Amino acid sequence: MKRYLTIIFSIFLFCIQSLAYTVVIDPGHGGRDVGAVGRISQEKNINLKVALALGNLIKKNYPGIKVVYTRNKDTFVELGRRAQIANKANADLFISIHTNSTAAGRKGTTAQGTETYTLGMHRAADNLAVAKRENSVITLEQNYKQTYEDFNPNSSESYIIFEFMQDQYMASSVDFARLIQKQFATTAKRVNKGVHQAGFLVLREVSMPSVLIELGFINNRKEEKYLASEWGQKQLAKSIYNAFQAYYKKNVK
Repeated sequence: MKRYLTIIFSIFLFCIQSLAYTVVIDPGHGGRDVGAVGRISQEKNINLKVALALGNLIKKNYPGIKVVYTRNKDTFVELGRRAQIANKANADLFISIHTNSTAAGRKGTTAQGTETYTLGMHRAADNLAVAKRENSVITLEQNYKQTYEDFNPNSSESYIIFEFMQDQYMASSVDFARLIQKQFATTAKRVNKGVHQAGFLVLREVSMPSVLIELGFINNRKEEKYLASEWGQKQLAKSIYNAFQAYYKKNVK
């Protein structure tokens, strides 16, 4: 009898966990893929620290919400695998965290500020440049041409497909993105570069509302110091958390 009760209880727990609101947090890059590089820091490390801080805030204040990371340490995770993790978890929200840079690289830039992207066709050259840089990680994967059906991350023609894609979660994604940008401006006092659309492969593959966040410019010396600092990372995580809280209350409670 005790054995049967244990089985029933296990099934009950599984059902409860399956129904739990799930957030997947995706720290961009990792392992051999360092992402953008600054004078004192690497993108992969900034992304991970902000992602873990965000996840801890959600788990602390919403113990009933399930938080899943696509990586929780310095490891390389293929772009398609990140989407698979989110889809397998039946996630309700996907948050991909990145750090921006410009073509000038380590030479430096005056560009600054945060921006949040949703899936869609780029409407400006700058948006396309960001998408190309973030999508170029697939070239580190074996057989990436077969995996991504001959998608060339460096070819503008490859991005035409995004103009014809209809994202059923677009309204929710844009709503969340706007909340994030508002919090970056008010909580973290960052320059608000707005909400944009671009052709990010990782957003194309997930089946839930999703955003890709650019925390700031790693090749802006002043901004890099903020991004690499524990204080800055906590402020950025707090901003995203505040946006999540507003989004969750609006859409779930």
